[in-house]
Amino acid sequence: MAALTKDRNTPERTGKDFSFPVKAATRIFAGSMVVLASGNAEPGKTGTGLVAVGRADAHADNRNGAAGDIDVPVRAGVFRFENSADADLITRSDIGADAWIVDDQTVAKTGAESGGNATRSKAGRIVDVDDLGVWVQLG
Repeated sequence: MAALTKDRNTPERTGKDFSFPVKAATRIFAGSMVVLASGNAEPGKTGTGLVAVGRADAHADNRNGAAGDIDVPVRAGVFRFENSADADLITRSDIGADAWIVDDQTVAKTGAESGGNATRSKAGRIVDVDDLGVWVQLG
């Protein structure tokens, strides 16, 4: 494309609200962490190669559908999730570090389960930790 020679109406997005096609045979609960795998949305889970994109703003039930039959609205931002336990418990000293996905509502301190091999994908950056959970920047 060549450089502009006149004014252009350039579309804008806020960078917070998105909609993604839901993976086949998948159910995503409102308020859950959403990841993309092969371009389709699914609930957060332990696994590598997943991309955390935000929190589901609505329930999306595609259990009887093919990939992309429905979309799920997703919001990027800072959200509080459940904290893992034991060696993977996130503390205030971890603020600024990465949080790792355990499931659609839980994050952990490390990208590896007890066996030591990398089994988790990054959820996002730890922003705060309180008595109710871990605040994570997603998306």
